[in-house]
Amino acid sequence: MHPTVSRFVSARSLVVAFAAIALATAGAANAAIVSYSVVLNGPSESPPNASPGTGVGQVDVDAAAHTMRVQVTFSGLTGPTTASHIHAPTAVAGAGTAGVATTTPYFAGFPIGVTSGSYDNTLDMTLASSYNPTYITNNGGTTASAEAALFAAIAAGKAYLNIHSQTFGGGEIRGFLLAPVPAVAKSWGQIRNLYR
Repeated sequence: MHPTVSRFVSARSLVVAFAAIALATAGAANAAIVSYSVVLNGPSESPPNASPGTGVGQVDVDAAAHTMRVQVTFSGLTGPTTASHIHAPTAVAGAGTAGVATTTPYFAGFPIGVTSGSYDNTLDMTLASSYNPTYITNNGGTTASAEAALFAAIAAGKAYLNIHSQTFGGGEIRGFLLAPVPAVAKSWGQIRNLYR
């Protein structure tokens, strides 16, 4: 092989190898994020209620970055909002009740005193302020052990998000986090449009 052609082939091989490594690294980083969808309504509460309120959301768990992004849109509540958080773990996937795992009484910045709204925030799961203090205590005493317990409960279908109102103090609408979000609906906008 001619030396110039040989250098070109070697350089091209290096570029291809670096591109493959970059793609593999990007894929590994993206693989750390697991998206869960949630549909909230009154009949899913415990005890069930006849609220006309509804909501849809997505929770993105990133175990590598130790974050959890919570996105939810809701409307039609019968009373102004008073609280919202994630409960975990229930004894059985998709049923029952559990204590509050995340910040009480509501996520930082959650719209309070309204009957409809939207929320989008990323929680740093290494911070104690992202949890109910009792949840940390009951799950190993550290934010690392609480994070592991919460992410395991979510993955097992034993975690739910709910929104409380003045009308329904125990929770007006709720939904269990379902995994994973279908590949055809990766973005929050696509998830929201599925339930319109």
